[in-house]
Amino acid sequence: MGQPPDRSREEQEALPLRSSQGRGCMTAVFADAGYWIALWRPQDALYERAVTVAEHLGAITVVTTQLVLTEALDAMAGAGEFRRRFAVQMVRELEQDPDVEIVPQTDAQFQTAVERYGARADQRWSLTDCSSFLVMEERNITEALAYDRDFEQAGFTALLREGQA
Repeated sequence: MGQPPDRSREEQEALPLRSSQGRGCMTAVFADAGYWIALWRPQDALYERAVTVAEHLGAITVVTTQLVLTEALDAMAGAGEFRRRFAVQMVRELEQDPDVEIVPQTDAQFQTAVERYGARADQRWSLTDCSSFLVMEERNITEALAYDRDFEQAGFTALLREGQA
């Protein structure tokens, strides 16, 4: 689930599942770029919070998008060769993780996100945020592994903010 490599599988499956929103399956939580960046950089201010929240959630399905991963990789671009290679390795592991769904960017999804972006000019939402919100709405996901207040403004719970998880 994108945990730092030094954590064992047993440590990752800490607490019981949350409610499954009545669908009879694991809870799905959306992961924003800030979550991945925090996990990939232990010196990040959100690292401890990201690890703690992920452990608290237990066995979940993590949904993210290619746009989110693009944003996370872009943030690692200037972090040096080691961090850059590490970030690529983490994305490759996420692609193979059965508990992670990476939603591909389609033309239709991009166009809808651009429409949302234009319609909400009163907000500071990025195109990636608009795309993320659409994915969350389509999948009835209400919680995000995010610190960004934009998720709260859009009506979602940003789990990396204090008091949310």
